[in-house]
Amino acid sequence: MDKDTLLDKMAELAPEKTATGCSKKGCGGCCQRNIKTDWLADFPEMQSLTKMVEVQFKNTRKGYYINSSDLPLKQGDMVAVEAVPGHDIGMVTLTGKLVEVQMRKNYFREDANGGLKRVYRHARSTDMEKFEQAKAREQKTMIRSREIAEELGLQMKIGDVEYQGDGGKAIFYYIADDRVDFRQLIKVLASEFGVKIEMKQIGVRQEAGRIGGVGPCGRELCCTSWISNFVSVSTAAARYQDISINPQKLAGQCGKLKCCMNYEVDAYVEAQRKLPSRTVVLQTQDGDYYHFKTDIFAGLMTYSTDKNHAVNLVTIPKERVSDIIEMNKKGRKPIKLASGSDKSEKETASVYSSDILENQSITRFDSQKKKQKNRKFRKKQSDNISQNHPNSNGKNTQAKKNERKDKNEK
Repeated sequence: MDKDTLLDKMAELAPEKTATGCSKKGCGGCCQRNIKTDWLADFPEMQSLTKMVEVQFKNTRKGYYINSSDLPLKQGDMVAVEAVPGHDIGMVTLTGKLVEVQMRKNYFREDANGGLKRVYRHARSTDMEKFEQAKAREQKTMIRSREIAEELGLQMKIGDVEYQGDGGKAIFYYIADDRVDFRQLIKVLASEFGVKIEMKQIGVRQEAGRIGGVGPCGRELCCTSWISNFVSVSTAAARYQDISINPQKLAGQCGKLKCCMNYEVDAYVEAQRKLPSRTVVLQTQDGDYYHFKTDIFAGLMTYSTDKNHAVNLVTIPKERVSDIIEMNKKGRKPIKLASGSDKSEKETASVYSSDILENQSITRFDSQKKKQKNRKFRKKQSDNISQNHPNSNGKNTQAKKNERKDKNEK
């Protein structure tokens, strides 16, 4: 194996770690997420193999530029790069051999991007001032552009606006269900803001990632914090994980299926390969048993004597299920579904079939409160009676004292 092939394999095997946040004060929001850690940064031969660098702009927009001037660039540097027209300001997120891997992964082509563009220089203080001024105009521009689109009667929603670093160009990100003719919109926007206009259509997932928010898990949205490449999610992922097909629970804030449904689906698919078929009916001398539910990772399968309802549920491990299937193929039937000889089988079945509360009542604390209330109510009644009939109360107390004396004498 030659040296170039070895280096390529090392670059493909090198992991990338993502983090959120930025320690640079002049960032301007371009590095809110996806700050990759180059694990090959300590290898000088890896850094000198290519002059390409990865530069990230606002949110998920990235570009690949050539460092033709051999500038000493490292991750986190703010640089001025070539743009059409003028220049743009971004942050270096990756250098060295891993840049070529990312270019192949993202299907980067020079022809589609107008050829390779250059890295001009490190961002100066004047560049950062213009950059901050351009960023400050984005919110007002987005609100005004929405009003213009509504006046023109266009069925579209402008979700975000991004100004170029020198303020000479603005990218409008919009969402639309159908094809939109925005030629008139571009003319009005160009005359309104005096910059070059570029329109980019995005999906609802990209919009949710740009807006941000908190998911039902209580954490920041994945598309906001670290996801940059969106993968299609289907209901098959929910079926593999035995999740009920409930659109309200499976949908995220974007209205599409949650991206996190794909995180563990591979582990579920691998674990299900080791389980016996669920369609097989287990035959015993007690009767036939039909599959009811499965605990995939625990390897426990629950069967019912009724095909459509939970009746006489029995939970057994997958090894016992495989044994019964083999016995049925040979024409034999076990006496019972559970073997009864294996202690571990009884323990696992009892753990997963027993009630957590056991014999305890759910309302046991409520009954104590009711008793306390009854006692307080009785005390109030006795106090009221004593106030209204003081003589009777005195007679009753004297009678009680006499009874106690008689008991003591006996």
